[in-house]
Amino acid sequence: APRGGNRQLKRAMFLSAFACMNADAASRTYYDRQRARGKTHTQALLRLARQRISVLFAMLRDGTFYESRTPTVTLTA
Repeated sequence: APRGGNRQLKRAMFLSAFACMNADAASRTYYDRQRARGKTHTQALLRLARQRISVLFAMLRDGTFYESRTPTVTLTA
């Protein structure tokens, strides 16, 4: 059954999720986790897009910029 909403916005978020999988390690990890749980490629991408929307709204709410949560590795000699 068709879902409501702005089709152009949904497509933009889907393409954004697809593009960020190789650019953002946290997004790729989230996608891989969804695939490991048995989701199809499209289902995992849609879940990633939804997660990115949640992050976007939090950024707008808090007036902040995106910061990747990828931990930095500190090497000690």
